[in-house]
Amino acid sequence: MKSSTIAIILGGGRGTRLHPLTGLRSKPAVPVAGKYRLVDIPISNCLNSDIRKIFVLTQFNSASLNRHIKNTYNFDLFSHGFVDILAAEQTPKSTNWFQGTADAVRQSIHHMSNHDYEHVLVLSGDQLYQMDFNEVITQHKAMESDLTVATIPVNAEDATGFGIMKTNNEGLIESFVEKPEYDELSEWKSETPEHLKNQGKEYLASMGIYVFNKGVLKRLFNENPDATDFGKEIIPKAIKEGTRVSSFAFDGYWTDIGTIKSFFEANLELTDTLPKFNLYDNERQIYTRARLLPASKLTGTNLERVIVSEGCIIEASRIERSVIGIRSRIGKGTSIENSIIMGNDYFTSREDIAKKTNDRPLMGIGERCYLSRTIVDKNVRIGDDVKIVGGDHLEDGKYDNYHVADGIVIIPKGKVIPDGFKLG
Repeated sequence: MKSSTIAIILGGGRGTRLHPLTGLRSKPAVPVAGKYRLVDIPISNCLNSDIRKIFVLTQFNSASLNRHIKNTYNFDLFSHGFVDILAAEQTPKSTNWFQGTADAVRQSIHHMSNHDYEHVLVLSGDQLYQMDFNEVITQHKAMESDLTVATIPVNAEDATGFGIMKTNNEGLIESFVEKPEYDELSEWKSETPEHLKNQGKEYLASMGIYVFNKGVLKRLFNENPDATDFGKEIIPKAIKEGTRVSSFAFDGYWTDIGTIKSFFEANLELTDTLPKFNLYDNERQIYTRARLLPASKLTGTNLERVIVSEGCIIEASRIERSVIGIRSRIGKGTSIENSIIMGNDYFTSREDIAKKTNDRPLMGIGERCYLSRTIVDKNVRIGDDVKIVGGDHLEDGKYDNYHVADGIVIIPKGKVIPDGFKLG
């Protein structure tokens, strides 16, 4: 199966809903779970499924993503596997950037002509889940499908934000609607297992994961030359025109990292005793760059449900339900709760310590600080005696050296918060 499938991971657009985390990087390059990048999730799912021909399509702010993939996914000389970046480019057939998910694949598919493959697996670069794609492709073949859409049962509240499928008794998709209105949801219920029905999960939402037969994908592109999006155009037209489209019902954990709130919640859920997304699976590992960092050093810190990555120097008093990223430095007397500290790209040097001033604190978080409901991006300098408390009392918006989204305070990459700063 590994020789018959090519995976295409979509890098996404500008990522405005994840701003300012996407101000200097693409969505798939956003750090997650302390030491990974979002793109590591779909790539790891592919590798764990023995799919080793992987293209990542990028367009906006792709430099850090390119660097991460180049430094991480190198196959040996005896393997035919690869993870290649395909950036938007001008060609004789197109002078435009990618206009949508389908347009990105259409403009890039000529790069795959040198490879022998039967199926194209299309994935998103900004989702958190663990899936064996072999199961999807096995069902796709058994049902003699032209196209398979991975679906997940959702409740009425969530259904209005997804493409919703309706299947027949054979598991074939008969109709599809993109983000239906709440009032019309009664027409879009599907048969789901009893335990999911009891939770109100009677609607099959598209996960943005597709398996196409090679010839079918090219035919759909030829027949719909102006279509730019899979969910809004290609898939509805395929169903309407009689293409054999099936649903692969997934019942595991899956979340779309599309907003600051969803990103924040997904990260903090990883600190649960038994999180729904399992980073500690012996068989379904999540791969990332091997940085060869020293072990983290902690002094006098009370930890409660915390993920601490490598290379940290922590002297904080208390950290609770938080994710601490690589090379983080946190000073004495500091308390952090319900927060994400992304860490740093390099260690603080002795020369940097000698240059410390009130206006230019050391990289990391200073002494006697208190942070709650806060995301601190990489290479941020927070001084001493700083208090930042996120919550509904704060008005969303962009401010001098921080942003607020859904009551969550975000300190963008490289910003400086001076001694004594107070917020909330």
